[in-house]
Amino acid sequence: MQTKRLAFTYTAMALIVAALSASPVQVRANGSHSDGMQSNQGSLDGPLLKVVRDSTQKYKNVSAAEAAGYHLLFGCVTGEDMGAMGMHYVNMDLVGNPPMTADGQPDPTRPEIVVYEPEADGSLQLVGDDYLIIAQPWDDAHPGQGAPQVMGQLMQYIPAPNRYGLPAVYVLHVWAWRYNPTGAFTMWNPNVSCAAYSG
Repeated sequence: MQTKRLAFTYTAMALIVAALSASPVQVRANGSHSDGMQSNQGSLDGPLLKVVRDSTQKYKNVSAAEAAGYHLLFGCVTGEDMGAMGMHYVNMDLVGNPPMTADGQPDPTRPEIVVYEPEADGSLQLVGDDYLIIAQPWDDAHPGQGAPQVMGQLMQYIPAPNRYGLPAVYVLHVWAWRYNPTGAFTMWNPNVSCAAYSG
């Protein structure tokens, strides 16, 4: 148990270092448009999206998210021609100790990351959330089981090295608060922009 706790602590520190080394203004992504495309569901309907909205409603004001332990990492993540991911507020305690449901899958009511879009008036608008599971501890604890699932939605494996400077991870983007024409669970959202981000 102590070894797993140290591994999670090490991983959390690696995430912080990666975040600090990222550009302070915007993290530009290079790579395939298809990264993260798992579903063509583009609507805001569906059970997982409803659960996310119900559980993150309280974070519409970013100060509530900060009070709950979420803090900005990575600046505002944008793609060259595929939209953006937005501003990631990460709860490092949840990354270090991912909340699980009784069936051993990630808890959809407690995302590791809440995502905001910067607005021209300086405010932030909640657009979605991300679930993030460090791959090695998950794979070690679930040999041969494959990727974790959030309410039946498979998380995407991102190997290391990667554009984020993270160890290998499983991630799932859920655009519960902003319609995404490319799919509710895809990585990039053309309806999200970092244009108003000032650092």
